[in-house]
Amino acid sequence: MPRPPGHGPGYEIKRQEIIDTSAALFAKKGYASTGIAELGTATGLARGALYYYIGSKENLLVEIQNRVMRPLLVSVRRIAALDVDPVLRLRMLSQTLLENILARLDHVWVYEHDYRSLKGANRTRLLRQRREFESLVEELLVEAMDDGSFRKLDPRLATLQFLNMHNHTYQWVKPGGDWDAETLSREYCATLISGFRNPTYHVDDLEDRMREYLAQRQTPIPGLTSPAKK
Repeated sequence: MPRPPGHGPGYEIKRQEIIDTSAALFAKKGYASTGIAELGTATGLARGALYYYIGSKENLLVEIQNRVMRPLLVSVRRIAALDVDPVLRLRMLSQTLLENILARLDHVWVYEHDYRSLKGANRTRLLRQRREFESLVEELLVEAMDDGSFRKLDPRLATLQFLNMHNHTYQWVKPGGDWDAETLSREYCATLISGFRNPTYHVDDLEDRMREYLAQRQTPIPGLTSPAKK
């Protein structure tokens, strides 16, 4: 949703606040069950003022979806292109995905439940982004099979196992709770890799390798926090 000409920083700040408020409301009530009047009450804006900032209700849903997918794809593309062990890249991808989920729980709830309310080009674009993300996961799993790290698996089934373990975290995780993204990713990947791996692939040093690799990089990977030192 581009900023109309002539609007200064204050306009953009207010628009971002409206998107935040709307994401929380949609997550609580559902996109289809939330009317413009409720959005106006929640944001403290009259109908005309609200449309001035958002253009349409569907634009709000587009913005919420973009806040989930855009940063995630930037990070995952960067990780997928690294010249390192595919299992290590899967571990990085796992943590990046979970960091995105924990950073915007309301948005992820809306992303998962309400994307079907998008229409036309907006829905087509979102589905294309989803397919790209899933393809990047599947390609890394296949790389790990091809280099002998993982046993031969059905790539699609392995992808669904990976995604299902991660993607439902938003339903129960608590912000600031006992488990941060690094902890969850470490445990999820320990479970998945133990099931996927060839008997000859040793996973015991994976966390050390990830820590060492990220510490040696000249530039950080967007959306990926370096693991804490032991």
